[in-house]
Amino acid sequence: MRQMIEDIELEVRYTAEMIGRHTLSDSVIDAMRRVPRHVFVDPALLDQAYDNNPLPIGYGQTISQPYMVAVMTDLLEPQSHQKVLEVGCGSGYQAAVLSLLVKQVISLEIISPLADSARRLLKEQGYHNVQVIQADGHFGWADQAPYDGIIVTAAPEEIPQPLIDQLAPGGHLIIPVGFHGIGQQLLDIYKAKDGSVSTKKRLPVRFVPLTGGDQAY
Repeated sequence: MRQMIEDIELEVRYTAEMIGRHTLSDSVIDAMRRVPRHVFVDPALLDQAYDNNPLPIGYGQTISQPYMVAVMTDLLEPQSHQKVLEVGCGSGYQAAVLSLLVKQVISLEIISPLADSARRLLKEQGYHNVQVIQADGHFGWADQAPYDGIIVTAAPEEIPQPLIDQLAPGGHLIIPVGFHGIGQQLLDIYKAKDGSVSTKKRLPVRFVPLTGGDQAY
């Protein structure tokens, strides 16, 4: 765990100009320390649980690199009173980190076995402010919108409009966008109090594709 945190902090310094900060908030680093990543990885990969790398979790999906989880969380600027939407629950690791920083996490996962597994694991680990829903994340989750922040852990080719619509004024949407394997960018989309939207490119990234989205928005 200690080495993982050191690796995160070192990579933050290397990418400081791109991500717009030289250090991450103490609260985000503390959350990364407190979540036991090994319980969210494949048991066959336990010896790699705290490496600063993504790992496969089945169904063509991955648990994100710890550095990426930390940076995306920090860019979200989470606050203890907030409700956050996560698109792409996977094994539940990002949701667990968020749960320590905000009041409520709604986490969507399109792959039913992953949704079931993450829901069970998060409950067993005591992350009771996380609600895992099996749903297509391209469309967000309008039933509980608006959200103070939205974080997406897989890459659509274009920004899904429902996610922008469901973002509350003053909130950030942190999302990787682009084609699989080439040209993806991590975007920091901010909705101002007047509803206007601005976008900053933060990092070149490589995420698994965001599946679903076959219906018209």
